Amino acid sequence: QAQLVESGGGEVKAGGSLTLSCIGSAYTSPMAWFRQGPGNEREGVAAASRFGTHAYARSLKDRFTISENYAKNILRLTMTKLKPEDTAIYYCAGGSSDYPSLLPGDYHSWGQGTQVTVSP
Repeated sequence: QAQLVESGGGEVKAGGSLTLSCIGSAYTSPMAWFRQGPGNEREGVAAASRFGTHAYARSLKDRFTISENYAKNILRLTMTKLKPEDTAIYYCAGGSSDYPSLLPGDYHSWGQGTQVTVSP
């Protein structure tokens, strides 16, 4: 299984932007971003398949953009117009299917997570 390492988290004011990156030690597809806020369950944010198809959480689609480079096992998440409710630990995940699922159970490899904090 691929080892995944996230980077790019930090603290930003509401309305700001951040780009998260994830690098895998080996090929894994699909790749996805999940997040878990305080007291919340882990939720799917965005996913990308090796065919270039993407899936987004409906509430985030207009502000978040996922991009992938499967040749280099790199996944990115560009987040704009951030809100305090976007505060969470963001996780990169890798799976083994052709579909960009947003279900945590469809992924077998997980990074350690990177903290994103959005202040009012």
